[in-house]
Amino acid sequence: MIPSGAPIVTAAEMRAAEQAVFASGVSQDSLMERAGAAVARETARFATGRPILILAGPGNNGGDSYVAARLLQNAGHDVSLVATGAPAPGAAERMHALWHGPTSSLYAARPRPVLVDGLFGTGMTRPLERGLAAVFADLCKQAEFTLAIDLPSGIHADTGADLGAPRGIDVTLALGALKPGHLLDIGLERCGRVLLADIDIPVHTRWRTVTRPRIDTPGAHSHKYSRGLVAVIEGAMPGAARLAARAAMAGGAGYVVLAGDRPWGEGPDALVRREVRTAEDLSEFLGWDRIDAIVLGPGLGRDRRAEAYLRAAFAAPKPLILDGDALTLLGTDAARWLETRAAPTWITPHSGEFDRMFAGVGSKIDRTLAAAAEARATIVHKGADTVIAAPKGEVRLLAHGSRWLSTAGTGDVLAGLLAAQVVQSGKGVAPAEAAVWLHARAAQLAGPALIADELIGHIPGAISECL
Repeated sequence: MIPSGAPIVTAAEMRAAEQAVFASGVSQDSLMERAGAAVARETARFATGRPILILAGPGNNGGDSYVAARLLQNAGHDVSLVATGAPAPGAAERMHALWHGPTSSLYAARPRPVLVDGLFGTGMTRPLERGLAAVFADLCKQAEFTLAIDLPSGIHADTGADLGAPRGIDVTLALGALKPGHLLDIGLERCGRVLLADIDIPVHTRWRTVTRPRIDTPGAHSHKYSRGLVAVIEGAMPGAARLAARAAMAGGAGYVVLAGDRPWGEGPDALVRREVRTAEDLSEFLGWDRIDAIVLGPGLGRDRRAEAYLRAAFAAPKPLILDGDALTLLGTDAARWLETRAAPTWITPHSGEFDRMFAGVGSKIDRTLAAAAEARATIVHKGADTVIAAPKGEVRLLAHGSRWLSTAGTGDVLAGLLAAQVVQSGKGVAPAEAAVWLHARAAQLAGPALIADELIGHIPGAISECL
């Protein structure tokens, strides 16, 4: 479980935060004692009296390991310590000197029920040596419980890339702040449950995990227009647009209009229909001053009429949510199109759509941030590790969402839910963060093997938890 609203920093930012703590007068030894104490506390909690094997690398993670081993041994636990080499000069070396138990080599280590991984931390940038990786993986496999200090050895701290991390880590204890590697790429699978230990290192960042929104109950004088009017544009696959429209209704919008060439189509009776057959019809409709947000893309199609609808929506001076086929139509020209809009824009691409629209290198966070700045739009980059990024540098990240969301139509639901939050919560990251949280929570409430239609019915239940 990823902590809610937790700060996220890169390895370099964490080092800078530590240096600021040292500059304030706190010694490196004292900070290492704090970290080691946190590791010892969590290890003892999960060990429940079972014998413990602690792996210590040469760096600061190794220093934390030595502190944890000493504190656990002093508390009466059966502790065995393994080192991969001499500790680095400085605090790690001094913590090693305070450890008075035996130390063996990794290749001579025998499995124990509880394993603590303190081999390598956030500074790791190259793959684990093959022999070491094999022994490490075997020790993890044979342990009943495994805890990693700060980050499992073999995961890149800034990208989550696989550098040889083993399977089977049960808990990762992040120190001071989360790192992107806890939340991205292979880190999602290999970190197990992530806990966050506060070791008194102030961090200043605009990146954090998605948190549960606070949603206000409608006021005594609220009415359908004051709660926001969402226009959803129907296209070649009308079911997708209906899903978006129904989600906007369930998400709290006061009035939802589904505009298309099927004026008497399916849908709840409360869903208002508007006949739109041409781009000219759409432009006229979008000129209605009651409209507070537009959803375009779910089931839109990719033909000439769809392109004309896209141009009409871009010309409307209203908040715009783009998904699905609209993103495919934008293609590699996405940034050029999006930067022309004066009104706020949100786009919700999955990874395939994102890669077709934007170039870029680095982590998913880096690429999404760069695209948001280039396009001047808020981006909800969907996936198991959903990244929300705004043009001015704010980031929200949701990891470990329901894997049952990987079905057709759930993205359409998110687009409609986002529109409902836009008309109620304003600009930028806030409505996107709220929509992503509600979407994920509704999926949890829906349970396994959900389908998009059923997901919508659980949105009000998710909202009830935010009042």
